[in-house]
Amino acid sequence: METIQKMFEHLHWANERILDTLQKIEGENNGALRLFSHILLTEKLWFTRLQGLDSSHIAIWEDVHIDACAELAKQNEQSITSFLKNLTNRDLDNIVTYRNSKGIEFQNTLREILTHVALHGHYHRGQINLRLRSERHEPVNVDFITFVR
Repeated sequence: METIQKMFEHLHWANERILDTLQKIEGENNGALRLFSHILLTEKLWFTRLQGLDSSHIAIWEDVHIDACAELAKQNEQSITSFLKNLTNRDLDNIVTYRNSKGIEFQNTLREILTHVALHGHYHRGQINLRLRSERHEPVNVDFITFVR
């Protein structure tokens, strides 16, 4: 559970760093903002599912204004922190049944889902950094090793 907890602490830290950079260059890189909003909407979608709620209303590729991204990042951090607070190592092996965006039912362990959510954002933050560099902006250091220092 400690590793999962640390992964999500890093996720929140990395999201804040990306958010800060995108706020400074607002309007200059809509592709990066779209990727960032996708990260946040996907986090919301998965934690909605993990609460046993219907996630079919959550579109994960929406254009979201930077101010709404800031609020969503804050809400996600609160939701995730609250969800993780009472979990034990045994809970991580629990099976979660959910429906994807097409209504197809799937089952995964809680550990698999939490790992997926944490890693999903890393992938897209890399894409954001590539876009930032192509627009002559400094990429954001969101490396885990930097976080733990």
